[in-house]
Amino acid sequence: MGKAETQGALWSKQSQDWAIMQEPLHSPLWEIMLDKILTGSGTHFLDAGCGGGGASVLAAERGAQVSGLDAAEGLIAFARERMPNGDFRVGDIESLPYDNGVFDAVFAANAVQYSENRVNALRELGRVCKPKGRVVASLFSHPEKVQFSVIFKAIGDAMPKSPSGGGPFELSAPGILESLFEDAGLNVIESGEVNCPFSYSDFDEFWRANAAAGPFQGMIQVIGEEKLKTAVTDAVEEFRLDNGGYLIEPNFFKYVVATH
Repeated sequence: MGKAETQGALWSKQSQDWAIMQEPLHSPLWEIMLDKILTGSGTHFLDAGCGGGGASVLAAERGAQVSGLDAAEGLIAFARERMPNGDFRVGDIESLPYDNGVFDAVFAANAVQYSENRVNALRELGRVCKPKGRVVASLFSHPEKVQFSVIFKAIGDAMPKSPSGGGPFELSAPGILESLFEDAGLNVIESGEVNCPFSYSDFDEFWRANAAAGPFQGMIQVIGEEKLKTAVTDAVEEFRLDNGGYLIEPNFFKYVVATH
C-alpha cells in the first residue's frame, strides 16, 4: 500500500468527526488563502487534499467552479454530499487526474506534508495550474507560534519510539516550504501566517475532533486509544477554561503563494 492509500485509510476512519468538528477551525486560514489566489466568480478552483470540502464550500460561495481531490474516500464522500455540484475525486496529490493548465487557482491546505515526495506534489499542483495562475499551500508555522505543539509533544512522549519522518513541524522553519516550491519550478510571490484558535466546548469534543485525524489514528493503532487519550487529557488541561471548554491559541499556520 502506497503512502497516499495508507493516509487515505487512516483519515477515512472517523471522517465525519473530522469534517464537522475539526476542519472548520481552519476557516481563518482558508479565507486568507482563497484571497491570495484571487478566488472569485468564474475561477476554476482545485482543492488538493480537500478533506470534507470545507474550503471548497467557501470557494463556491465566492462563485468558483470547484474541483476537489483527497486520498480519503470517507472525506470525499462527505464533500460530495456537502457539494453535489462539485467534482470530487479520490486520488493522490502526487498524481493528479487532471490535464495540464486547467485551473486558475490551486489550493492545498495542510496536505503537501503528507505526500511521499513534497517536490513532486508541488510540481503536480503547478502542472495543473494555468500559466499566470496561482498556487497556495499551507501547514503549521514554527512550533513556538503553535500552542498545539504541547499536544504533539505529549503524543510523541507516549509513543514507544519516535514516529518516522520529521514530525508536524518538519517543513515549518523559515524558507523550507518556499524552497520546495522553487525546487518544483514555481515562483514564490508571498509567504504569510494566520492564527487559527482551536476551540472546543468540552473534552469529548476535543478528543473526537482530533482523534479523527490520520496521525492520531495511526498512533492509536500502535499504543491503543486509552493510552493516547490519557496522554492527551493531561496535556490539554492547561488550555481548559472556567466553563469547561478548551481554547488552544495562538495557533499559527504558514502559507506560501506562487505563480506557475
